Amino acid sequence: MQQQKIIILDFGSQTTQLIARRLRELDTFCEILPYNKFPVDDPDVIGVILSGSPYSVYDPEAFRVDLGQFRGRIPVLGICYGAQYISHTLGGRVEPAGSREYGRAHLSSIDLGDLLFRGFEPDSQVWMSHGDTITALPDGFHPIASTDHVRYAAYAADAEPIWGVQFHPEVFHSVQGTLLLRNFVVDICGGRQDWSPANFVEQTVEELRRQIGSDRVILGLSGGVDSSVAAVLLHRAVGRQLTCIFVDHGMLRKNEFQDVMRDYECLGLNVIGVDASDKFLADLDGVTEPEQKRKIIGRDFIEVFNAEARKIVESSSSAGKCRWLAQGTIYPDRIESLNITGKVIKSHHNVGGLPREMNLQLCEPLKWLFKDEVRRVGRSLGMPEHLITRHPFPGPGLAVRILGAITREKVRVLQEADDIFIRSLRQYKVRLSGEEARRVLAAGVPADMRDGEIEVSLYNQIWQAGATLLSDVRSVGVMGDERTYENPVALRAVTSTDAMTADWARLPYDFMARVSNDIINKVKGVNRVCYDISSKPPSTIEWE
Repeated sequence: MQQQKIIILDFGSQTTQLIARRLRELDTFCEILPYNKFPVDDPDVIGVILSGSPYSVYDPEAFRVDLGQFRGRIPVLGICYGAQYISHTLGGRVEPAGSREYGRAHLSSIDLGDLLFRGFEPDSQVWMSHGDTITALPDGFHPIASTDHVRYAAYAADAEPIWGVQFHPEVFHSVQGTLLLRNFVVDICGGRQDWSPANFVEQTVEELRRQIGSDRVILGLSGGVDSSVAAVLLHRAVGRQLTCIFVDHGMLRKNEFQDVMRDYECLGLNVIGVDASDKFLADLDGVTEPEQKRKIIGRDFIEVFNAEARKIVESSSSAGKCRWLAQGTIYPDRIESLNITGKVIKSHHNVGGLPREMNLQLCEPLKWLFKDEVRRVGRSLGMPEHLITRHPFPGPGLAVRILGAITREKVRVLQEADDIFIRSLRQYKVRLSGEEARRVLAAGVPADMRDGEIEVSLYNQIWQAGATLLSDVRSVGVMGDERTYENPVALRAVTSTDAMTADWARLPYDFMARVSNDIINKVKGVNRVCYDISSKPPSTIEWE
């Protein structure tokens, strides 16, 4: 059976990935491509969506696509700029709005007989974000929704499958936006909604077996959810043909090397653990500049990984030759590596730099998945929940959370403080109800029922958390009758969906008081605890 897909043509909108995430939530496979890369010869495409854009359709540098590549052949939905571009290109009129139309609006009239708005409520709330507006539709088109200020909030063609909306159905503030996208994908395009974790596992295992055959595969593990799920998926496909390498650079969290190795062994994975902490810490001695730290760690990691990989390659037999390097690359890594002209602007962060003489081919079993889909696949594979829900952790580890030079003692101090913070987040429970509870359950977050409410840990409500040691800063404190002059620790916890943007988590005061007290009392070398309340942007999640 063919793998149906919706193509999303990216014109530079900040919410293009969100369109894709909404479609995946509808169990529909979709692919984001630059506006000028439509796959004309792909028979699996059942519909196309044109995204928004920072440009006006009249800007000389505005991105343009030949609608003839798909018009009349498959259904088309234009969103914001996409809707304006279709109208403008086919003979309608787009003009600057009297004032920028941004924020919540309500559909004052809706053609409920149109397939796109089937099941909509009157006065449905939508989210507008545009400076131009459609003032006249092309011949052969008619309006199907309006607001008090936007006459053509949505339109449809009279005799061909083309729709356009000047609002953003993909954002949370468009209350029935998911319903609109479902109507387009299922009722208009004929989507089967068969993109599920179980189906993905079944199809991917079959593809991996065909791809790899009797060859051997190397995979670099980090302990994170992406590489862990990739490893378990590959193990299901090729078993002991997979060899994983887990490098300890000396800046992992407290006991993490031992804990993760034990987890992997329980999963039946063939894992080589390499303790290279002496090398990394020696090479980082006296280095304070953040980018230099990253370069040293990246260089050393490749050297250590290469040495282990070479042993595997050279020891492999002709019957089971090692020909593959597997990575936990996920879909956002690949999207962010391309701009909308199709040119590479940023290489993703997974393992790289293997010597060419090893002649290994790349295997990326998760390359089509978003992070939340990776977690769903992990659950489908029966992986333990603490591996699936593990927060993102930077590749350089605590090196980017120690401001200033790195020493073993500073690593120890930060490991202790971070361990208290993370363990406390896991232990502290909060109760949720209503829409917030439904959202948490829909995301697959582990929860217990208590008196009609759900109970979840703070850890599972947060995207990422950790402690940073301000090792170049000392502050005065008093412990007992003694004056102290020690380092402060800054705690950081953020909420996010994809790390592109992030907001600081509003942690309960009693929780913060307890954690601060525990860190200061139990971690020698720390006499002050701060909480970072910066959002991204303008700040970043990590301090370095």
